[in-house]
Amino acid sequence: MQIYEELVARGLIAQVTNEDEIRDMINNGKATFYIGFDPTADSLHVGHFMALCLMKRLQMAGNKPIALIGGGTAMIGDPSGRTDMRSMMTRETIEHNCACFKKQMERFIEFGEDKAQMVNNADWLLDLNYVDVLREVGACFSVNNMLRAECYKQRMEKGLSFLEFNYMIMQSYDFYYLYQKYGCNMQFGGNDQWSNMLGGTELIRRKLGKDAHAMTITLLLNSEGKKMGKTAKGAVWLDPNKTSPFDFYQYWRNVEDADVLKCIRMLTFLPLEQIDEMDSWKDAQLNVAKEILAYELTKLVHGEEEANKAKDAAKALFVGGGDDANMPTTELIAAQVPAEGMTVVDLMMACKLAPSKGEARRLIQQGGVSLDGEKVENPMMLVTFEKLTEGVRIKKGKKIFHKAVIK
Repeated sequence: MQIYEELVARGLIAQVTNEDEIRDMINNGKATFYIGFDPTADSLHVGHFMALCLMKRLQMAGNKPIALIGGGTAMIGDPSGRTDMRSMMTRETIEHNCACFKKQMERFIEFGEDKAQMVNNADWLLDLNYVDVLREVGACFSVNNMLRAECYKQRMEKGLSFLEFNYMIMQSYDFYYLYQKYGCNMQFGGNDQWSNMLGGTELIRRKLGKDAHAMTITLLLNSEGKKMGKTAKGAVWLDPNKTSPFDFYQYWRNVEDADVLKCIRMLTFLPLEQIDEMDSWKDAQLNVAKEILAYELTKLVHGEEEANKAKDAAKALFVGGGDDANMPTTELIAAQVPAEGMTVVDLMMACKLAPSKGEARRLIQQGGVSLDGEKVENPMMLVTFEKLTEGVRIKKGKKIFHKAVIK
Protein backbone atom coordinates (compact mmCIF):
# COMPACT_ATOMS: atom_id res chain seq x y z
CA MET A 1 0.00 0.00 0.00
CA GLN A 2 1.39 3.41 -0.98
CA ILE A 3 1.37 6.39 1.35
CA TYR A 4 -1.67 8.21 -0.09
CA GLU A 5 -3.75 5.04 0.10
CA GLU A 6 -2.51 4.50 3.65
CA LEU A 7 -3.64 7.99 4.67
CA VAL A 8 -7.09 7.17 3.28
CA ALA A 9 -7.17 3.81 5.07
CA ARG A 10 -6.22 5.48 8.35
CA GLY A 11 -9.20 7.82 8.04
CA LEU A 12 -7.12 10.97 7.76
CA ILE A 13 -8.17 12.49 4.45
CA ALA A 14 -11.36 14.53 4.43
CA GLN A 15 -11.28 16.35 1.08
CA VAL A 16 -8.77 17.33 -1.56
CA THR A 17 -8.40 19.33 -4.74
CA ASN A 18 -6.87 17.64 -7.81
CA GLU A 19 -6.89 14.21 -6.16
CA ASP A 20 -5.20 12.31 -8.99
CA GLU A 21 -2.30 14.75 -9.12
CA ILE A 22 -2.01 14.84 -5.34
CA ARG A 23 -1.95 11.06 -5.13
CA ASP A 24 0.78 10.86 -7.76
CA MET A 25 2.94 13.55 -6.13
CA ILE A 26 2.68 12.11 -2.63
CA ASN A 27 3.20 8.50 -3.67
CA ASN A 28 6.27 9.46 -5.70
CA GLY A 29 7.83 11.73 -3.08
CA LYS A 30 7.36 14.87 -5.18
CA ALA A 31 5.38 16.92 -2.67
CA THR A 32 6.92 19.87 -0.86
CA PHE A 33 4.14 20.65 1.58
CA TYR A 34 3.52 22.87 4.55
CA ILE A 35 1.41 22.74 7.68
CA GLY A 36 0.99 25.84 9.82
CA PHE A 37 1.21 26.04 13.62
CA ASP A 38 0.13 29.26 15.32
CA PRO A 39 2.14 29.70 18.55
CA THR A 40 -0.74 30.56 20.88
CA ALA A 41 0.91 28.76 23.83
CA ASP A 42 4.41 27.74 24.90
CA SER A 43 3.82 24.07 24.09
CA LEU A 44 2.32 21.98 21.33
CA HIS A 45 -0.68 19.87 22.31
CA VAL A 46 -2.30 16.67 21.11
CA GLY A 47 -4.09 18.44 18.26
CA HIS A 48 -0.71 19.49 16.87
CA PHE A 49 0.59 15.98 17.45
CA MET A 50 -1.74 14.68 14.73
CA ALA A 51 -0.17 17.09 12.26
CA LEU A 52 3.35 16.11 13.34
CA CYS A 53 2.53 12.42 12.81
CA LEU A 54 1.29 13.23 9.31
CA MET A 55 4.46 15.16 8.51
CA LYS A 56 6.54 12.25 9.76
CA ARG A 57 4.62 9.74 7.60
CA LEU A 58 5.01 11.87 4.48
CA GLN A 59 8.69 12.55 5.14
CA MET A 60 9.31 8.81 5.52
CA ALA A 61 7.75 8.41 2.06
CA GLY A 62 10.24 10.87 0.52
CA ASN A 63 8.20 14.08 0.61
CA LYS A 64 9.58 17.35 2.03
CA PRO A 65 7.75 19.01 4.93
CA ILE A 66 7.79 22.68 5.78
CA ALA A 67 6.77 23.44 9.35
CA LEU A 68 5.39 26.96 9.24
CA ILE A 69 5.40 28.69 12.61
CA GLY A 70 2.83 31.46 12.57
CA GLY A 71 4.76 34.19 14.33
CA GLY A 72 3.12 36.71 12.00
CA THR A 73 -0.42 35.34 11.79
CA ALA A 74 -0.45 34.96 15.59
CA MET A 75 -0.37 38.77 15.71
CA ILE A 76 -3.86 38.65 14.18
CA GLY A 77 -5.42 35.44 15.56
CA ASP A 78 -7.29 32.73 13.70
CA PRO A 79 -11.09 33.13 14.06
CA SER A 80 -11.72 29.51 12.94
CA GLY A 81 -13.72 27.54 15.47
CA ARG A 82 -13.86 30.39 17.98
CA THR A 83 -16.79 32.28 19.44
CA ASP A 84 -14.72 35.30 20.45
CA MET A 85 -11.47 37.02 19.60
CA ARG A 86 -8.20 35.60 20.93
CA SER A 87 -6.29 37.58 23.51
CA MET A 88 -3.64 39.76 21.93
CA MET A 89 -0.11 38.50 22.59
CA THR A 90 3.05 40.55 22.70
CA ARG A 91 5.77 39.95 20.13
CA GLU A 92 8.06 38.70 22.91
CA THR A 93 5.52 36.08 24.00
CA ILE A 94 5.03 34.93 20.42
CA GLU A 95 8.78 34.63 19.87
CA HIS A 96 9.14 32.59 23.07
CA ASN A 97 6.33 30.25 22.01
CA CYS A 98 7.91 29.82 18.56
CA ALA A 99 11.18 28.73 20.16
CA CYS A 100 9.33 26.18 22.31
CA PHE A 101 7.53 24.78 19.25
CA LYS A 102 10.78 24.37 17.36
CA LYS A 103 12.39 22.38 20.14
CA GLN A 104 9.41 20.01 20.39
CA MET A 105 9.04 19.51 16.65
CA GLU A 106 12.61 18.31 16.33
CA ARG A 107 11.59 15.14 18.20
CA PHE A 108 9.35 14.14 15.31
CA ILE A 109 10.64 15.71 12.11
CA GLU A 110 14.13 15.43 10.64
CA PHE A 111 15.26 18.94 9.79
CA GLY A 112 18.27 19.84 7.68
CA GLU A 113 19.52 20.39 4.16
CA ASP A 114 17.27 18.59 1.64
CA LYS A 115 15.09 17.46 4.55
CA ALA A 116 12.38 19.27 6.46
CA GLN A 117 12.47 23.05 6.87
CA MET A 118 11.14 25.25 9.61
CA VAL A 119 10.11 28.79 8.73
CA ASN A 120 8.37 31.61 10.56
CA ASN A 121 5.90 33.76 8.67
CA ALA A 122 6.86 36.73 10.84
CA ASP A 123 9.93 36.93 8.57
CA TRP A 124 7.81 38.11 5.66
CA LEU A 125 4.42 39.18 7.01
CA LEU A 126 5.63 41.71 9.57
CA ASP A 127 7.65 43.65 7.01
CA LEU A 128 4.83 43.97 4.50
CA ASN A 129 3.45 47.40 3.67
CA TYR A 130 -0.31 47.31 4.12
CA VAL A 131 -1.11 49.34 1.01
CA ASP A 132 1.25 47.18 -1.05
CA VAL A 133 -0.55 44.06 0.20
CA LEU A 134 -3.90 45.53 -0.75
CA ARG A 135 -2.65 46.34 -4.23
CA GLU A 136 -0.88 43.03 -4.77
CA VAL A 137 -3.37 40.51 -3.40
CA GLY A 138 -6.46 42.41 -2.23
CA ALA A 139 -8.05 42.37 -5.66
CA CYS A 140 -7.83 38.55 -5.70
CA PHE A 141 -10.30 38.19 -2.82
CA SER A 142 -14.05 38.63 -3.01
CA VAL A 143 -15.54 39.95 0.23
CA ASN A 144 -18.78 38.17 -0.62
CA ASN A 145 -16.97 34.84 -0.92
CA MET A 146 -15.00 35.45 2.26
CA LEU A 147 -18.17 36.11 4.24
CA ARG A 148 -19.60 32.82 3.01
CA ALA A 149 -16.63 30.95 4.46
CA GLU A 150 -17.58 28.84 7.49
CA CYS A 151 -14.80 30.31 9.63
CA TYR A 152 -16.40 33.76 9.25
CA LYS A 153 -20.09 32.81 9.07
CA GLN A 154 -20.10 31.34 12.55
CA ARG A 155 -18.76 34.59 13.96
CA MET A 156 -21.08 37.05 12.25
CA GLU A 157 -23.75 37.04 14.96
CA LYS A 158 -21.35 37.51 17.88
CA GLY A 159 -19.06 39.85 15.99
CA LEU A 160 -16.04 39.49 13.75
CA SER A 161 -13.30 42.07 14.10
CA PHE A 162 -11.68 43.59 11.04
CA LEU A 163 -8.36 42.39 12.46
CA GLU A 164 -9.48 38.75 12.27
CA PHE A 165 -11.07 39.32 8.88
CA ASN A 166 -7.56 39.70 7.49
CA TYR A 167 -6.47 36.25 8.68
CA MET A 168 -7.56 34.47 5.49
CA ILE A 169 -5.57 36.90 3.36
CA MET A 170 -2.46 36.46 5.51
CA GLN A 171 -2.69 32.66 5.46
CA SER A 172 -3.24 32.71 1.71
CA TYR A 173 -0.22 34.95 1.32
CA ASP A 174 1.84 32.37 3.24
CA PHE A 175 1.19 29.72 0.58
CA TYR A 176 1.86 32.23 -2.20
CA TYR A 177 5.20 33.17 -0.58
CA LEU A 178 6.25 29.56 0.16
CA TYR A 179 5.35 28.49 -3.38
CA GLN A 180 7.67 31.10 -4.86
CA LYS A 181 10.55 30.90 -2.36
CA TYR A 182 10.65 27.19 -1.46
CA GLY A 183 8.81 25.48 -4.30
CA CYS A 184 6.04 24.50 -1.86
CA ASN A 185 3.39 22.88 -4.05
CA MET A 186 0.96 21.53 -1.47
CA GLN A 187 -0.67 22.56 1.79
CA PHE A 188 -2.30 20.44 4.49
CA GLY A 189 -4.67 21.39 7.25
CA GLY A 190 -7.84 20.54 9.10
CA ASN A 191 -11.45 20.93 7.99
CA ASP A 192 -11.76 24.24 9.81
CA GLN A 193 -8.99 25.64 7.58
CA TRP A 194 -10.54 24.66 4.24
CA SER A 195 -11.66 28.15 3.19
CA ASN A 196 -8.31 29.70 4.12
CA MET A 197 -6.46 27.01 2.20
CA LEU A 198 -8.58 27.41 -0.91
CA GLY A 199 -7.82 31.11 -0.71
CA GLY A 200 -4.09 30.35 -0.94
CA THR A 201 -4.48 28.00 -3.87
CA GLU A 202 -6.63 30.50 -5.73
CA LEU A 203 -4.22 33.36 -5.01
CA ILE A 204 -1.33 31.42 -6.58
CA ARG A 205 -3.34 30.62 -9.67
CA ARG A 206 -4.56 34.17 -10.12
CA LYS A 207 -1.15 35.72 -9.58
CA LEU A 208 1.03 33.14 -11.33
CA GLY A 209 -1.30 31.66 -13.91
CA LYS A 210 -3.64 28.68 -14.14
CA ASP A 211 -0.75 26.33 -14.85
CA ALA A 212 0.73 26.89 -11.39
CA HIS A 213 0.44 23.51 -9.65
CA ALA A 214 -0.64 24.45 -6.14
CA MET A 215 -2.56 21.69 -4.41
CA THR A 216 -4.82 21.76 -1.39
CA ILE A 217 -5.66 18.83 0.84
CA THR A 218 -7.50 18.76 4.14
CA LEU A 219 -7.43 16.04 6.71
CA LEU A 220 -9.21 15.40 9.96
CA LEU A 221 -6.34 17.16 11.70
CA ASN A 222 -7.72 20.15 13.52
CA SER A 223 -11.33 19.03 13.86
CA GLU A 224 -10.37 15.68 15.42
CA GLY A 225 -7.19 16.97 16.99
CA LYS A 226 -8.88 19.77 18.87
CA LYS A 227 -11.44 17.34 20.24
CA MET A 228 -8.74 14.88 21.27
CA GLY A 229 -6.39 17.53 22.55
CA LYS A 230 -8.78 19.10 25.04
CA THR A 231 -9.84 17.92 28.48
CA ALA A 232 -12.40 19.57 30.70
CA LYS A 233 -9.71 21.82 32.16
CA GLY A 234 -7.51 22.53 29.18
CA ALA A 235 -5.19 20.98 26.66
CA VAL A 236 -3.18 17.78 26.81
CA TRP A 237 0.29 19.17 26.26
CA LEU A 238 3.38 17.58 24.74
CA ASP A 239 5.63 19.41 27.20
CA PRO A 240 6.28 17.00 30.12
CA ASN A 241 6.36 19.96 32.53
CA LYS A 242 2.75 20.79 31.60
CA THR A 243 1.37 17.26 31.15
CA SER A 244 3.56 14.59 32.76
CA PRO A 245 4.30 11.38 30.81
CA PHE A 246 2.15 9.53 33.36
CA ASP A 247 -0.82 11.88 32.85
CA PHE A 248 -0.29 11.74 29.09
CA TYR A 249 -0.39 7.94 29.24
CA GLN A 250 -3.47 8.01 31.45
CA TYR A 251 -5.28 10.37 29.10
CA TRP A 252 -5.00 7.90 26.23
CA ARG A 253 -5.61 4.90 28.51
CA ASN A 254 -9.01 6.41 29.31
CA VAL A 255 -10.32 7.35 25.86
CA GLU A 256 -13.86 6.30 25.07
CA ASP A 257 -14.35 2.77 23.77
CA ALA A 258 -15.78 4.14 20.52
CA ASP A 259 -12.65 6.22 19.86
CA VAL A 260 -9.80 3.87 20.73
CA LEU A 261 -9.40 2.13 17.35
CA LYS A 262 -9.87 5.39 15.48
CA CYS A 263 -7.06 6.91 17.55
CA ILE A 264 -4.80 3.92 16.98
CA ARG A 265 -5.43 4.11 13.25
CA MET A 266 -4.88 7.86 12.95
CA LEU A 267 -2.06 8.44 15.42
CA THR A 268 0.14 5.38 15.79
CA PHE A 269 2.60 3.89 13.33
CA LEU A 270 1.44 0.34 13.91
CA PRO A 271 0.86 -1.61 10.66
CA LEU A 272 -2.68 -1.39 9.34
CA GLU A 273 -2.84 -5.17 9.18
CA GLN A 274 -2.30 -5.34 12.94
CA ILE A 275 -4.90 -2.63 13.56
CA ASP A 276 -7.44 -4.34 11.29
CA GLU A 277 -7.19 -7.44 13.47
CA MET A 278 -8.35 -5.31 16.42
CA ASP A 279 -11.60 -4.29 14.70
CA SER A 280 -13.45 -7.24 16.23
CA TRP A 281 -12.13 -6.63 19.75
CA LYS A 282 -14.76 -6.06 22.44
CA ASP A 283 -15.12 -5.57 26.18
CA ALA A 284 -11.89 -6.45 28.00
CA GLN A 285 -9.96 -6.53 24.73
CA LEU A 286 -10.70 -2.84 24.27
CA ASN A 287 -8.79 -2.18 27.49
CA VAL A 288 -5.81 -3.94 25.93
CA ALA A 289 -6.23 -1.72 22.85
CA LYS A 290 -6.24 1.36 25.09
CA GLU A 291 -3.02 0.23 26.74
CA ILE A 292 -1.46 -0.23 23.30
CA LEU A 293 -2.62 3.25 22.24
CA ALA A 294 -1.37 4.90 25.44
CA TYR A 295 2.01 3.16 25.28
CA GLU A 296 2.65 3.85 21.58
CA LEU A 297 1.79 7.54 21.83
CA THR A 298 3.70 8.08 25.06
CA LYS A 299 6.72 6.42 23.45
CA LEU A 300 6.44 8.71 20.41
CA VAL A 301 6.20 11.88 22.48
CA HIS A 302 8.32 11.13 25.56
CA GLY A 303 10.51 8.20 24.57
CA GLU A 304 10.51 4.49 25.36
CA GLU A 305 11.90 4.82 28.89
CA GLU A 306 9.17 7.22 30.01
CA ALA A 307 6.51 5.12 28.28
CA ASN A 308 7.65 2.03 30.20
CA LYS A 309 7.63 3.96 33.48
CA ALA A 310 4.11 5.27 32.84
CA LYS A 311 2.86 1.82 31.84
CA ASP A 312 4.35 0.17 34.94
CA ALA A 313 3.03 2.88 37.25
CA ALA A 314 -0.47 2.64 35.77
CA LYS A 315 -0.46 -1.14 36.04
CA ALA A 316 0.65 -0.99 39.68
CA LEU A 317 -2.18 1.40 40.51
CA PHE A 318 -4.89 -0.61 38.80
CA VAL A 319 -3.85 -3.94 40.29
CA GLY A 320 -3.45 -2.40 43.73
CA GLY A 321 0.32 -2.40 43.82
CA GLY A 322 2.40 0.10 45.71
CA ASP A 323 4.75 1.40 43.01
CA ASP A 324 4.05 5.11 42.75
CA ALA A 325 7.60 6.19 41.92
CA ASN A 326 6.56 7.57 38.54
CA MET A 327 3.31 9.14 39.65
CA PRO A 328 3.04 12.96 39.37
CA THR A 329 4.05 14.23 42.81
CA THR A 330 3.75 17.46 44.77
CA GLU A 331 6.44 17.87 47.42
CA LEU A 332 5.07 19.95 50.29
CA ILE A 333 7.40 22.13 52.35
CA ALA A 334 7.21 21.02 55.99
CA ALA A 335 7.37 24.55 57.37
CA GLN A 336 4.29 25.53 55.36
CA VAL A 337 2.13 22.62 56.54
CA PRO A 338 0.20 23.16 59.81
CA ALA A 339 1.20 20.87 62.68
CA GLU A 340 -2.24 19.23 62.69
CA GLY A 341 -2.13 18.61 58.92
CA MET A 342 -4.30 19.84 56.03
CA THR A 343 -7.88 19.43 54.94
CA VAL A 344 -8.46 17.48 51.75
CA VAL A 345 -9.66 20.69 50.09
CA ASP A 346 -6.43 22.50 50.97
CA LEU A 347 -4.39 19.49 49.88
CA MET A 348 -6.08 19.47 46.47
CA MET A 349 -5.36 23.15 46.09
CA ALA A 350 -1.71 22.63 47.04
CA CYS A 351 -1.45 19.88 44.41
CA LYS A 352 -3.22 22.05 41.82
CA LEU A 353 -5.92 19.42 41.39
CA ALA A 354 -8.69 22.02 41.52
CA PRO A 355 -8.85 25.66 40.38
CA SER A 356 -10.66 26.77 43.55
CA LYS A 357 -11.75 25.51 46.97
CA GLY A 358 -15.35 25.58 45.79
CA GLU A 359 -14.53 23.30 42.87
CA ALA A 360 -12.57 20.97 45.20
CA ARG A 361 -15.55 20.72 47.56
CA ARG A 362 -17.90 20.02 44.65
CA LEU A 363 -15.68 17.20 43.36
CA ILE A 364 -15.55 15.62 46.82
CA GLN A 365 -19.30 15.93 47.39
CA GLN A 366 -19.93 14.24 44.04
CA GLY A 367 -17.76 11.30 45.06
CA GLY A 368 -14.96 12.11 42.64
CA VAL A 369 -12.01 12.11 45.06
CA SER A 370 -10.27 9.21 46.79
CA LEU A 371 -7.38 9.21 49.25
CA ASP A 372 -5.22 6.09 49.42
CA GLY A 373 -8.01 4.09 47.82
CA GLU A 374 -10.77 5.36 50.14
CA LYS A 375 -13.48 7.66 48.82
CA VAL A 376 -13.48 11.04 50.55
CA GLU A 377 -16.93 12.11 51.79
CA ASN A 378 -16.10 15.10 53.98
CA PRO A 379 -14.28 18.01 52.27
CA MET A 380 -12.96 19.11 55.67
CA MET A 381 -11.44 15.73 56.52
CA LEU A 382 -8.00 16.26 58.00
CA VAL A 383 -4.93 14.62 56.47
CA THR A 384 -2.42 14.49 59.32
CA PHE A 385 1.13 15.80 59.19
CA GLU A 386 2.37 12.27 59.88
CA LYS A 387 0.34 10.85 57.00
CA LEU A 388 1.64 13.50 54.65
CA THR A 389 5.18 12.69 55.71
CA GLU A 390 4.59 9.08 54.62
CA GLY A 391 2.96 10.28 51.39
CA VAL A 392 -0.66 10.00 50.25
CA ARG A 393 -2.18 9.11 46.90
CA ILE A 394 -5.01 11.23 45.58
CA LYS A 395 -7.30 9.99 42.83
CA LYS A 396 -9.43 12.59 41.06
CA GLY A 397 -12.16 11.16 38.85
CA LYS A 398 -11.21 8.10 36.81
CA LYS A 399 -8.12 9.46 35.11
CA ILE A 400 -6.00 11.57 37.41
CA PHE A 401 -3.64 10.13 40.03
CA HIS A 402 -1.38 12.27 42.18
CA LYS A 403 0.92 11.85 45.14
CA ALA A 404 1.51 14.39 47.90
CA VAL A 405 4.39 14.11 50.37
CA ILE A 406 6.18 16.38 52.80
CA LYS A 407 9.85 16.80 51.93
